Amino acid sequence: MTVLIWIGAGLAVIGMIGVLYSMIAVARAKRQNLTDDQMRDRIRKVIPLNLGTLFVAMIGLMMVVVGVMLS
Repeated sequence: MTVLIWIGAGLAVIGMIGVLYSMIAVARAKRQNLTDDQMRDRIRKVIPLNLGTLFVAMIGLMMVVVGVMLS
């Protein structure tokens, strides 16, 4: 079950990197002083990435928990 734990940890790290990237992308957009419509467009592009990486991180953490419980 250690393989399950390591794969889950890797997925969790990949997911957290994606979440950090989406946070940085929104912070950069805020610093650019865009109009309201431009800001909404930027955020609309980042939301699917944010949700997807949160899902990957959640699956990774679930794999870690299952691996620990089974070992």
